[in-house]
Parts: sequence; structure tokens; C-alpha cells
Amino acid sequence: MPESRSPFAYCVLRAVPRVERGEFINVGVVLFCREKRFLGARIGLDAARLAALAPECDAAEIRAQLEAIARVAEGDADAGPIARLSQSERFHWISSPHSTIVQRSEPHTGLTDDPAATLEHLFRTQVVAAAST
Repeated sequence: MPESRSPFAYCVLRAVPRVERGEFINVGVVLFCREKRFLGARIGLDAARLAALAPECDAAEIRAQLEAIARVAEGDADAGPIARLSQSERFHWISSPHSTIVQRSEPHTGLTDDPAATLEHLFRTQVVAAAST
């Protein structure tokens, strides 16, 4: 009998170099599936797109913020106290609004039987495909 599909939530990570202009590029996806005990992040900063949008923006700084988010999602104990929280608490911290250059979309929901594959699909369609348009 096939596995039942489980609900999940995800948010898209965005680089917003100039908030006053409202322009952004998608730079990652974070997916949480409580039933499957899965929390994962995929990040991918296209430095050339960032430079076209905001030449003065430091791609290394944004990449460091994205890597920190990925480490929190993984539960890397060396990533600080938030990374030691439960998966649910870490996802809610990651997906909460922040006023930094790296922002999050509103959480979206869906159903999946394979959270890792769904994360990969969302990354390809929301980040990689967006970069090629």
C-alpha cells in the first residue's frame, strides 16, 4: 500500500538588497514536514543576478546569512541556541518576518510523500528556474 501524503509548510528565502524598491531575488527554500520529521533548506545565491539588481550589495555577506539559516534548519548545534530548538520551533523562527536583507515569503502549504524530493522540486522551480528567466 502506498504511503499516505503528509502536510508540509515551506517558505522561500529572498535577497532584498534595497527594501525601499521592493525588488528581490529568490535564494532558497525551507521545508518543514512534521509527520515525516523533516526540516530542510536548499540555498542558491546567483551572485550575477544580485549584482545586476544591486551592484553595491555584498554577495558574500548574503551567502553567509543563507548558510547560517541552512545550519539552523539542519539543527547544527554549533549554529547557536536556535539551532538546538525542535524542528517546529526552528522552522517558525526561520519563517518569521525579519527586516534584514534576507527575508522570507509567507509560509505556503502542501502535501507530500517525500519531503526531500519536494524540497528539491521547490528549489528548482522557485529559485533555479526563477534565475533563468
